[in-house]
Amino acid sequence: MKIGVPKEIKDQEERVGATPSTVASLIHAGHTVVVEAGAGVGSGYLDEDYTAQGATLGSAAEAWDAEMIIKVKEPLPSEYGFFKKGMIVYTYLHLAADRELTDALLANEVTGVAYETMVGRTGGLPLLFPMSEIAGRMSIQVGAHFLESAHGGKGILLPGVTGVHRGKVTIIGAGTVGFNAAKVAVGMGAQVTILDINAQRLAEVDNIFNDKIQTLISNPHNIKTAVEGADLVIGAVLIPGASAPKLVTEDMIKNMADGGVIVDIPIDQGGIFETSTHATTHDDPVYVSHGIIHYTVANIPGAVPKTSTDALTSATVGYAIEIANKGIKAAADDNNTVFTGINTFAGQLTSKAVADSLDLPFAPFQ
Repeated sequence: MKIGVPKEIKDQEERVGATPSTVASLIHAGHTVVVEAGAGVGSGYLDEDYTAQGATLGSAAEAWDAEMIIKVKEPLPSEYGFFKKGMIVYTYLHLAADRELTDALLANEVTGVAYETMVGRTGGLPLLFPMSEIAGRMSIQVGAHFLESAHGGKGILLPGVTGVHRGKVTIIGAGTVGFNAAKVAVGMGAQVTILDINAQRLAEVDNIFNDKIQTLISNPHNIKTAVEGADLVIGAVLIPGASAPKLVTEDMIKNMADGGVIVDIPIDQGGIFETSTHATTHDDPVYVSHGIIHYTVANIPGAVPKTSTDALTSATVGYAIEIANKGIKAAADDNNTVFTGINTFAGQLTSKAVADSLDLPFAPFQ
């Protein structure tokens, strides 16, 4: 199979869909790989690193002229012109919040394999996990930054100092993102509250942190109390393939003290805050609504591309080889993880969660 690795063109996105090691594995399996010149530079990989492993360098058009495309972020409108019937696009897609991309994939009969909906053999989301770890950990880092008065925040130091209150961090969601956010927040010495609808998961988290955090069942009353009293609120709820639920109301944001910060990590699925009106970029990462700083960058791990690329590609390469070796139908038949990643196929929307979110017809993959 001919495989293309284009350069990411999303603002401040320096990750790349394949490392030289990934290329070596694909070529060893008998495939050809075209890498867009400069695609890996932001992640620390030079063009000669790819050619040394047998890749061919090309333009964007040449990288897209392939049977399978391996990316990191969703294709942008300027890339839709490269779509062609039967092409496999293997990347994060987040279609539930992107009707335009969904329509383009369907109209061109592109097979969209979404990292974020691929379910592992024992459950979980193995291709979302490494980026969720990074996003969770970075959320506290960026939140602490914007709490500084020089950046518009209320001037709170999360760990406090002797004789002074620690900063209050509320994390909504105790999955991979929320757990990793809690790790950093607790490590910094903040006062941490984490909410989730799963009591068993909260018990696990409570045991791991040895009672250093406050756990609460996620319901409207508890969310309201925890949000309104917080200095930093992290949105960490994800429903695979579907739009994120709006759990934090505009009134709750209005009742926070001015200069507080929210970080809405699932913004690429629509976000969990009613006041998260749009995704921001690393160039212009925040906006203020009701006196509260909103950080709604859709590709948080893109700020640390070397770490992110190495973590992501180590998770994606095995499935890429399986798809390339067998073709999408046989790979999906043999591996349920591949099957659960197929969001579009032959002009049909094959993810029920996406179909329900966009109110479009659903057709099971066959």
